[in-house]
Amino acid sequence: MRIVVGIAPGGGLDTMCRLGAQKLSERWGRSVIVDNRPGGGTVVGMDLVAHAQPDGYTLLGASNTLMLNGALKRAPYDVRRAFIPIVQLTTQPYVLVVNPSLPVTSVKELIALAKSRPGALSYGSQGLGTTGHVGWERFKLTAGVDILHVPYKGAAPAVIDTVSGQIQMTFSNTVTSGAHIKSGRLRGLAITSLQRGKVFPDMPTVSEAGVPGFELSNSYAFFAPAGAPQGIIREINGIVSQGMNSPATVKLLAADGSEALPPATPEAFKAQFDREYGELEKTVRAANIRIN
Repeated sequence: MRIVVGIAPGGGLDTMCRLGAQKLSERWGRSVIVDNRPGGGTVVGMDLVAHAQPDGYTLLGASNTLMLNGALKRAPYDVRRAFIPIVQLTTQPYVLVVNPSLPVTSVKELIALAKSRPGALSYGSQGLGTTGHVGWERFKLTAGVDILHVPYKGAAPAVIDTVSGQIQMTFSNTVTSGAHIKSGRLRGLAITSLQRGKVFPDMPTVSEAGVPGFELSNSYAFFAPAGAPQGIIREINGIVSQGMNSPATVKLLAADGSEALPPATPEAFKAQFDREYGELEKTVRAANIRIN
């Protein structure tokens, strides 16, 4: 079996897919290969799996970028029909961080400041059409604020410029921003999950702090090409869910600010995927997000 991953080795998606592959390999006693196929914002890997023989021996390891590629029409097919959601591996929320010079200590104060200075504040994202970009546009629409978008080529440069004051804010994962928050170089206002996180348990969620219902996270999961046997899909789902939720793995993930997803059936995962895809399409249309 091989799991195709649309990024180069070493990133978060690659790391989590290798962990999931390890769970399968340990249970089956045979090799499960992670096949890195970077390119096209992960579309190269998506295409390979979408056109693979649906025998259950070729899977796709993907993040929320799979939904983004579909909603932004980067892929020439409907990703909801091309792939079968199998199992979610982990999820990792973001933290809304601001430069300490910004005179706000809460999300409500940030919204009030942004409304008093429309277009004067700026946020950074990992790039056009990324999870961070779409998340901020959803935040702006829900909160009714106008904040300038500054796209970067990755999350780290956006954090660096937030620390230096070139931009005022960004969404960052706890791994990238945690040390800066603890040192005072960044101010963490809220976490983007619906429940408070384990890394900063006293930090409120964006939802409870001023934007009800707002949620933004990056999750990693396995998908199969349409037509793959249900028996294999259910077997993979059970093995990976159990393995990712083992005490040792949960402890390992917590150190990185990640959490294993509670066990769920492939049907429940598909329902969630379709629901989130629909919400994403609405945001893309409302914010008029286009990728040239």
